[in-house]
Amino acid sequence: MSIQQFFQSIVERLQSSAHIKTVYGEPVIAAGKTIVPVAKVAYGFGGGTKKNDKGEDLQEGGGGGGGAAAIPVGVVEITEQRTRFIAFGEKKKLAGALLLGMALGIWLGRKRS
Repeated sequence: MSIQQFFQSIVERLQSSAHIKTVYGEPVIAAGKTIVPVAKVAYGFGGGTKKNDKGEDLQEGGGGGGGAAAIPVGVVEITEQRTRFIAFGEKKKLAGALLLGMALGIWLGRKRS
């Protein structure tokens, strides 16, 4: 398989898997609300071949691979009154930044003394 055929194969697989349901999951309807899960999706891949001294591609020297990750980021909540996005982990990030700032302030205060 040539490197062009290899990458074409990967592109075709990505096109078949990269659709709206990859990012937005199946909606859940309960208690007058519709909840739609939302994820961040990332794809990565790479490949290569080895060339001989003449700069020609060597078929037996090729290789490649790839992967994908879907990370939940929140939900879309739909009710009769409103639609809103609820992010996961925002409070944890804020608390972490606050604690880091406090620790840095204490450390710098002690260092000045």
